[in-house]
Amino acid sequence: MTSTLFITGATSGFGEACARKFAQAGWKLVLTGRREERLNALCEELSQHTEVHGLVVDVRDRAAMEHAIANLPPSFNQLRGLINNAGLALGTDPAPKCDLDDWETMVDTNIKGLIYTTRLLLPRLIAHGRGAGIVNLGSVAGNYPYPGSHVYGGTKAFVKQFSLNLRCDLQGTGVRVSNIEPGLCESEFSMVRFAGDQARYDATYQGAEPIQPQDIADTIFWVLNTPAHININRLELMPVTQSWSGFAIERHTKA
Repeated sequence: MTSTLFITGATSGFGEACARKFAQAGWKLVLTGRREERLNALCEELSQHTEVHGLVVDVRDRAAMEHAIANLPPSFNQLRGLINNAGLALGTDPAPKCDLDDWETMVDTNIKGLIYTTRLLLPRLIAHGRGAGIVNLGSVAGNYPYPGSHVYGGTKAFVKQFSLNLRCDLQGTGVRVSNIEPGLCESEFSMVRFAGDQARYDATYQGAEPIQPQDIADTIFWVLNTPAHININRLELMPVTQSWSGFAIERHTKA
């Protein structure tokens, strides 16, 4: 039986890489994205490999998500997997200088959009039962604090705990839940965070050999294809060039 996978934020980065990976393996795909032109082009390309249904929708819009999911074509009704990829970081300024609109956008996308999608699709995943899986895209920012991570790191800490809590509620259903927690990754995600600053983007990755979207797609493909009796609870990934920094210490000079 052909497996069907639902991917949010499929028009770039991890989502796009996952769509390509699973399409090549013959999985049927439901792909969401806000950018209609990009989404249509991706769906047309991947339709050469598998059945694809695109949804031009913003995960932050609960009513729109409810309508889109309720009206999926019958051939896409049976769902085996969900990749909650849609998410973003905005800015790296310290908290006192941040724009509240940016904070609210991160909360609405990284938390509310993820829980809307998850809750709306849970009945379909439970109906599939054994072997079904939810993969949430977390971040090392949800595990380790760093300057400028404030709300972004907070949203990813939520994703981590939500994933663990969801596992408890889904015990006995056969549905698996995994949280993938990448470190330094090179993708459009960072260009959005840096507000299109190409020089800053380039400097971030220069000589660092960062993780690539394809690396994450390969990892998620493995997670969703492990034997049905195995759950990958959390998986943290960093490039070899990245590690933990020391604690910050404020030092006072004597008057």
